[in-house]
Amino acid sequence: MSDTLTRRELWALAHTERAALADDLAGLDAAQWARRSLCGRWTVQEVVAHLTAAASVGRARWVASVLGARFDFDLHNDRRLAEHRGADPGETLDRFRRIIGSTTSTFGPTEAWLGEVVVHAQDIRRPLGLARTPSVEAMTPVARFYAGRDFTVAGRSAIDGLRVEATDGPFTAGDGPLVSGTTVALMMAMAGRAAYCDDLTGPGVPTLRERCAAA
Repeated sequence: MSDTLTRRELWALAHTERAALADDLAGLDAAQWARRSLCGRWTVQEVVAHLTAAASVGRARWVASVLGARFDFDLHNDRRLAEHRGADPGETLDRFRRIIGSTTSTFGPTEAWLGEVVVHAQDIRRPLGLARTPSVEAMTPVARFYAGRDFTVAGRSAIDGLRVEATDGPFTAGDGPLVSGTTVALMMAMAGRAAYCDDLTGPGVPTLRERCAAA
């Protein structure tokens, strides 16, 4: 895999991962749609609605929404989530399917918006016990982006002073006590999902786990 993917290639990966998530969602029952996700207080259905909103709200509407919420980003997200949530899970899924091929986003690199898809997909899958994970090709540019800067998540701060190495792909970053594991586990830990620290090994894991817990 090339170290650098084009914007078109990154969006193609996002579209593939949205389609895979939609396939997984099609088999859920009402209780599973109401299950708490790994994303804070949001249920599975709310995370899906958030993903639909993220792929539907361009820069101008995003700025207007943030200003309307007086820079309360939780309120902004809740308002847009409610706007794109259906009357029932079936409608929420239909709305999500309609944005599978969207390239709408707000500010920041495309890697951040690919990360929005692959991280939230795992926020849904892990609590439900769904085995599918995003492709290593999709996760590697996200992991590299998270390791390089704090933007949508505090990825660089999470691994500051640590060496992280993927066991199933080319991702590596940093220097210090080693943390190793699958690309998905490293990516999700950098995104602050402490549950994925259980899948990692090495002397740096306690430090990373502590930082995830504080996130």
